[in-house]
Amino acid sequence: MSPVFPMLTVLTMFYYMCLRRRARTATRGEIMNSHRTVESNSRTSPLNAEVVQYAKEVVDFSSHYGSENSMSYTMWNLAGVPNVFPSSGDFTQTAVFRTYGTWWDQCPSAPVPFERTPADFQSQDYVELAFEQQVYPTAVHVLETYHPGAVIRILACSANPYSPGPLAEVRWETLWSEKPTKVNASQARQFKPCIKQINFPTNLIRLEINSSLLDYYTELDAVVLHGTKDKPMLSLKTSLIDMNDLEEDDYEEKDECEMDNLSKTFSSAALREGPSNGYFDKLPYELIQLILNHLTLPDLCRLAQTCKLLNQHCCDPLQYIHLNLQPYWAKLNDTSLEFLQARCTLVQWLNLSWTGNRGFISVAGFSRFLKVCGSELVRLELSCSHFLNETCLEIISEMCPNLQDLNLSSCDKLPPQAFSHIAKLYGLKRLVLYRTKVEIEDYDVTASMIGAKCKKLQTLDLWRCKNITENGIAELASGCPLLEELDLGWCPTLQSSTGCFARLARQLPNLQKLFLTANRSVCDTDIEELACNCTRLRQLDILGTRMVSPASLRKLLESCKDLSLLDVSFCSQIDNRAVLELSASFPKVFIKKSFTQ
Repeated sequence: MSPVFPMLTVLTMFYYMCLRRRARTATRGEIMNSHRTVESNSRTSPLNAEVVQYAKEVVDFSSHYGSENSMSYTMWNLAGVPNVFPSSGDFTQTAVFRTYGTWWDQCPSAPVPFERTPADFQSQDYVELAFEQQVYPTAVHVLETYHPGAVIRILACSANPYSPGPLAEVRWETLWSEKPTKVNASQARQFKPCIKQINFPTNLIRLEINSSLLDYYTELDAVVLHGTKDKPMLSLKTSLIDMNDLEEDDYEEKDECEMDNLSKTFSSAALREGPSNGYFDKLPYELIQLILNHLTLPDLCRLAQTCKLLNQHCCDPLQYIHLNLQPYWAKLNDTSLEFLQARCTLVQWLNLSWTGNRGFISVAGFSRFLKVCGSELVRLELSCSHFLNETCLEIISEMCPNLQDLNLSSCDKLPPQAFSHIAKLYGLKRLVLYRTKVEIEDYDVTASMIGAKCKKLQTLDLWRCKNITENGIAELASGCPLLEELDLGWCPTLQSSTGCFARLARQLPNLQKLFLTANRSVCDTDIEELACNCTRLRQLDILGTRMVSPASLRKLLESCKDLSLLDVSFCSQIDNRAVLELSASFPKVFIKKSFTQ
């Protein structure tokens, strides 16, 4: 070999190393702060002045603590200028999501998590906000007034919610994301993440939330969108980027495109005869299937393109017994469902929560999919799937005879008459109708029927049922002795003076969770009855009561050895000193005491 070639190789390697070192040690710009965000210094001329605006309207959300006909603790408080900030504390004028921490995951009603959920998808809730003007975002500020740290992802949408015409191509772009992190302080803060620059203007911003690490409910006051009307140009001071960062960003770009190309990636037409698979094809079929069970759906898409053998394995219906499509809500459409159809004939668990909105999934596309893939379905998650209508529920009732678990929470577009089709699902064991328009004229009659027909009922959530009385509760307690979880939070017509809570305690010894939130009539007698009869109790919420003393709570804590959560926020007789004393005596119990600054 000529000596020139080794010399060229050495020079090439030296030049490459110099480039990498220059990228890492550049002084003309800052090294980017994260692998996902390129922070650019954009020059804004006077003709392209920055626009600063608060949210005009709350377009959509997954849950909130408040009721649908009130402003207290609802997502609608995010519209407009701040109501509370910079004050800290628990205020009704803020936006609060339904849950926090891991307490709901520890309840008997907690659904089993789906396998194959991507590690980077950890969103539990979301809220979408519309702004007056479309801008190229330069910053998004979130005003958090209580227990901050829940926001883990911020996205922008290309669609204008105020456009009178039909929506053009809808595109979502992640501006910023981060894994859930613990924020020790509960004080107010203005959260200012470094967002990446996008190439389209937007006036629709989505916040995704994970509250699993929070000690109490997070409260959001307002969201501020900064941006320019014209697309900003990168200045000469743009940060130089590490080549490693470029490689990782490129990988993430490919990952985000997987659901867009679902039909192509699964296509076997492009597969050609390749070299031998070595000894891999000698492995037992079942062993290869077991290995592939650890892959996410995009990984299966990639692997299906490598060879005919693996394409066959990746398209086997056994790989899709449990199918979680929620992480891909921004990409999933009718075409995706059509190409998954042949592979999902054996699907038993299907999660379509958050999917199909803004025309991504049609009623016809959903119906075609269920007609092929619904016969074996046992569990169907459809939370916040706003494409659903009465026809969809009719198709579910006809095509899913084995369905046991149906979640329709926050499907607020469904008309009241649509829910009549659920009566045809005789095998249902779990039904979630939170934030739907189901009409129940008399909750006492409903409670009486549940007590008569559902003798083995274990969990019941009656949160904010406004007209249930002690008569309905008596029927439930006598008819459902196996109840382990009962939520009667914000049920104002229940009064302790009728003896309804004491009877509950005596007749439901298996209770593990009892929420009596915001019932001011709960008294020492009720707490003492729980201490005597419900020794398996794990969670108790008596927020807002005025008639419970520290002495009765001490009796409860001494009797209920498994108690782990006790919420005494806004209990007038339970001051901070009492909470500190009880916490010192019972260190394994998380005693919650909210405050208003």
